This record gives sequence, structure tokens and C-alpha cells, in this order.
Amino acid sequence: MSGVLRPWLLLLAKHDLFKPVWSDKIGSEWRRNATRIWDIEPSVLQSEWDDMQSQFESANVSRWPTTVERQALDLKYSDRKDWHVIEAGATAKEAQADQSTGIVTLNIKDFSRSELRKLGLDLWDPDRLLSMWWETQPELLTQTLNQVIEDLVIHGRRHPAPTEDFLKRERLFRLNKLLKAQRP
Repeated sequence: MSGVLRPWLLLLAKHDLFKPVWSDKIGSEWRRNATRIWDIEPSVLQSEWDDMQSQFESANVSRWPTTVERQALDLKYSDRKDWHVIEAGATAKEAQADQSTGIVTLNIKDFSRSELRKLGLDLWDPDRLLSMWWETQPELLTQTLNQVIEDLVIHGRRHPAPTEDFLKRERLFRLNKLLKAQRP
């Protein structure tokens, strides 16, 4: 996830809007891809990963006891490169059977909805998920987005720009429309 969307979702998790879940493999993949895509120093990403681990100590399913085995997932149609993401979601679902559990990704096409349904997992595009939350939490979403943008600008990781520009860059088009509709 990007430099705006990831910290924003994590800030929303701090406000108990949802419980994030990841695995060591997801973390390795994120750090490797972010280094390549955004030309960020590996040490910066490692520091951010370590910070995520300390802020959300129970989020890393690699440290949970589990009975979920990859072979038992019976995956055929989801992209093989993303099976570890489904495995993390299935582990979370097993541990929290009474809670809605799903995968948040920009790569919707890589996941078979029917395979995820069989595992009791939802699949959310960040724009749809944030737009859904907007219905009940518009103030929280606005406040936290502004906070994340301000922090990124202060630390020189983003240039100042209108909020709408940040949302467009993050491909949050539905949410952008909702935000615009709220303004007088």
C-alpha cells in the first residue's frame, strides 16, 4: 500500500475502526516492493515495519498458533503469488470466527471471490471500504486523513496539495466524490 493509504488505514485501526492483520511474508513483500517502486531506503521501511509491529502487537499472524494449512485452503483460481495473503486472512478468520474478516487490496483481480467466500473472507478495494466507512464515520475519516497528509508534508514525504489531489493519486475516486459532496 502507498505512503498515504497505509498510514491512514493504520491510523483508523488505532481508532478501533478495524483490526489489521498481516504476516511476516506480507511485510517482506511490502518492504521489497516499496523499495523498488517508490525508491525508499530499506532502512526507512524496516523502521516503519518495526513501528507497525510494536503499535499492533497482535496483528502479525505469523506469531499466532494456527491450524490453517496452505494445502487445506484448496486454492486454484487466486493468483499463486497472493496465496500467502489469503493464508493470513484464513488464519485471522479461524481465530476470530465471529468477526467480519477480509482482504483489503488494490489488486482485486488477483483474488477469486468464490474461493474467499468458501473461507468466510470478504474482499475489499480500499476505495469501497473507506466509502462504506464514510457512511457512519465521516468526521473520523476526514480528521485522520488530514492528520496523515499533514504528517507526510511536515516530514517531507509529500508536497502540499488539496486533499482531493491526494485522494485521486490514491485512486480513491468514490471517497473523493463523497468528500466533495460534504463540502458547502
